[in-house]
Amino acid sequence: MSASVFAILGATGGIGSALADRLVRQGARVALAGRREDAVASQAERLETRGWTFDATDVDAVAGFLDEASDWGGGLAGVASCVGSILLKPAHLTSPEEFEDVLRVNLVSAFAVVRAAAATMGRTGGSVVLVGTAAVEIGLANHEAIAAAKGGVAGLVRSAAATYAARGIRVNGVAPGLVETPMTRRITGNDLARKASIAMHPLGRIGKPDDVASAIAWLLDPANDWITGQMVGVDGGLATLKTRARA
Repeated sequence: MSASVFAILGATGGIGSALADRLVRQGARVALAGRREDAVASQAERLETRGWTFDATDVDAVAGFLDEASDWGGGLAGVASCVGSILLKPAHLTSPEEFEDVLRVNLVSAFAVVRAAAATMGRTGGSVVLVGTAAVEIGLANHEAIAAAKGGVAGLVRSAAATYAARGIRVNGVAPGLVETPMTRRITGNDLARKASIAMHPLGRIGKPDDVASAIAWLLDPANDWITGQMVGVDGGLATLKTRARA
């Protein structure tokens, strides 16, 4: 890994934590960011690194974080936005306020990261990785709000990749299926919902945070610098495969 820094937003969530652990094990310098000061401080202490606390939907705060992380780490090699939320409701039961919140947390935060990273890495190049969802590629009931927001993330990945390719900035994304994290506990902690979710994934299991973190780390790695504009499915086959029901 590069001697400069990798920044992670949403670093205290399931996927963000797994990514931070993986990058540190690989010898990378990592800057952590999250909303909860206690969680960020605890993780920063455990990994012997620095943490920042702010709301990732605040465009100026995101820009300030990446600038400070770059100064602290001697340059910004890459940034991953693991910020997200999940709302499972049909459109007619989703309030305007709920929809706006889903867009803010998932799409506005991703746009803020791309905007800030382009400014910070404009002269040196680097890698940006965003997190989408397999629900963009396959129609899943009650996913209207999150699919709309993450569909915007997928479009953002491709457009930004085209815009910033000449500056050496790569922009990619991962599109997970259901991953077992604190955010999805309402689904994974219910026996019926869990069994139904497992049955939807052709590989026969729910994802683990490190399944997604490993793909993000791979996309961040400068060794893979001929990959840009891609949404990589990390979903156990959910979005692309139709298999026979398991016995």
